[in-house]
Amino acid sequence: MVANHAVPVRTRRQSENLIYFALSILFNSLGNALTVALNLGSALWTASAVNFTFITGIPLAVVLFAFGVAVIIANAVIIGKLDWHRIIGNVIFMVPFSYLIGILSNYLILWGINDLPLIVRVVMDCFGVCLISLAISIYQRVNLMLHPVDDLMQIIRFKYFKGSATIAQLVTFMPPILITVICWIIGQHLLAINIGTIFALLFQGSLVGVFDKIVFPSLKHQNLDHGETKNDDRVHS
Repeated sequence: MVANHAVPVRTRRQSENLIYFALSILFNSLGNALTVALNLGSALWTASAVNFTFITGIPLAVVLFAFGVAVIIANAVIIGKLDWHRIIGNVIFMVPFSYLIGILSNYLILWGINDLPLIVRVVMDCFGVCLISLAISIYQRVNLMLHPVDDLMQIIRFKYFKGSATIAQLVTFMPPILITVICWIIGQHLLAINIGTIFALLFQGSLVGVFDKIVFPSLKHQNLDHGETKNDDRVHS
């Protein structure tokens, strides 16, 4: 009789997860810092917060934090429970991460990034969005802790859209687009919208799906415990 030995499935060590997570934070911080320093269009959630601040006078940091809390509540409603581990992770990610972006963007400005030719700045701004998409791809797959907005995108990506990053990202962008339109109607001004915002709207979700497949392809989605499929064969761009 020939023994049938099952091949064990390799589980990533926590140290590997932490390395991947640290890389994603580096990419995300640099990408966001580039878009902020270049001032060629903020990300959609940030742009909506800027416009909300314009019509209300509420400080931007307060608005961004309030938006984050609102998304955390929405995530809990969608998954049907209060997952305190996820909520604490969202808050831990959200607060220091914002300060890191501020520090890096200030350094980029001091180094004279805005003195570069316009075409170079446009390319760098789009590259910043690409870095953000790469970071989202990595830390969504690691899934240790996420920014509330990226957590929302991941939840609906697998719960409703069969792993399609493109569709899920567009749906996640709908609330800030609606907020921005309402603010524009009320205030008659549109702020923080430029080439980077349009590029993110058109390509960020698709880029996340592409990076899932070509950057660290052995890194699979894990800890998907809110009704999503864990079968990566169903993950689409």
